Amino acid sequence: MGSLADEQRRPEAELWRKFELARPRILGALLDAVAHGLRMRDRIQFARLPRMADFARWAASCETALWSPGTFRMAYDVKRHRAVEDAVDSDPVSACVRRIMAKQARWVGTASELLAATADGGDYLAGRVVDWPKNPRALAGRLRRSQAFLRALGIEITFNREGRDGNRIIRLISRAVSPSAPSVSSVTAEPSLSAAELFRSNPCAAAR
Repeated sequence: MGSLADEQRRPEAELWRKFELARPRILGALLDAVAHGLRMRDRIQFARLPRMADFARWAASCETALWSPGTFRMAYDVKRHRAVEDAVDSDPVSACVRRIMAKQARWVGTASELLAATADGGDYLAGRVVDWPKNPRALAGRLRRSQAFLRALGIEITFNREGRDGNRIIRLISRAVSPSAPSVSSVTAEPSLSAAELFRSNPCAAAR
């Protein structure tokens, strides 16, 4: 986020004075968007529902009062994707799995073999990270906790017993994933001019 140019800075008292002048139009624009959402909510359909589905559907119903269809879903998906990436990068085990799967589409083996694979090189050598799993069972537990985050980044993790001895096998499958394109279908509606004009410019400018 860029900083304001010197000529754009204002005393706080002046900012709040202009906000109070703009407040009725801001409230009116928000109510216009709510009314628009009530008209549109039964016409909104998602190809697949995201997390917080009710919130996402309501936001998508209101958005065409202010922006073009799909704007909210695009921003929502990009923000969620970044949050997932941050969560994966903050966990050494998840980050290591991501690095391994960046070089291959599939990995199959036991937790012991995966623990050995993480010691092959790089920044994630077993024993060099303070909270690194000390044994195969601990590694498998960490993988289970990170399944949802890695799945969002296109890495599927499954645990199965296979063979006569019932060995626990871990399968990692990588599928390229990027922030989802808008997947909302609805009847196109013209934006509410009063709401759109207000929110596409500085709200406080409405008082000038």
